[in-house]
Amino acid sequence: MLYTVLSACKATQTKAAKQELMAEKQDETGNEQNRLIALLWGEPMPPKRGPRPKLSAIHIATKAIALADAHGLEAVSMQRLAAEFDFTTMSLYRYIPSKNDLVDLMVDLAFGAPPEFDDGDWRDQLTTWAHRCLDRYRTHLWLLGAATARRRIMGPNEIGWLESALDVLQRARLAAEQRHDAFLLVNGHVRNMALEIVNQSQPGVDEWRAAMGKLFDQQSGRFPAFHQTMSEGGMKSSFDNRIDIGLEFLLDGIAKQATEG
Repeated sequence: MLYTVLSACKATQTKAAKQELMAEKQDETGNEQNRLIALLWGEPMPPKRGPRPKLSAIHIATKAIALADAHGLEAVSMQRLAAEFDFTTMSLYRYIPSKNDLVDLMVDLAFGAPPEFDDGDWRDQLTTWAHRCLDRYRTHLWLLGAATARRRIMGPNEIGWLESALDVLQRARLAAEQRHDAFLLVNGHVRNMALEIVNQSQPGVDEWRAAMGKLFDQQSGRFPAFHQTMSEGGMKSSFDNRIDIGLEFLLDGIAKQATEG
């Protein structure tokens, strides 16, 4: 009987400890998110003691973007940035508390201000939106990986791009769910094309093409539909042509939904 009571007490204590630990983790996650929102959105944080800041998170992230553009995202570190500004590494954490926070700020700054459209043809405007978005990925080859690597708190520029596309799609007279789904499709097409840009920038592209071409020739009997498509010029279209063809397919489908709606 005593053993049963002691076991029950121990189980209760263990459960309480686990609940307390979970609550602490939730508080920590909430604090991290609040800190990141303040960093991205420029909301005031409680003042900290110490000397007046000589840098800003924007200056640090802008320098980090330049490093990533030149050498890739893997070249960006708090230690290297500190050396660029002639600061200690620890002092940079006063402005940006973590590497993830830095990357999130870099993403928002790299996207920049979204395009603005007046009343006009929604198809033309969404096409312009897609091309301008792709230009951001082309300018910053690291941006696609950074933007899609994990779930992030989005900043005002990134949400501004979403707002811009949804505003255009409202003119297509789609229902709310259709507008959101249409945005995801167009954005997905842009990101697929951006991935192709990133892949084409990697070394050894010509060698890869030769190896895959040889493999497909050897395996033509096993994959007849693929072999026929390739042998008839399935990959001869230019990169820009593939962008526009994909957009045309998507926009035709969106227009059909708008008409039926």
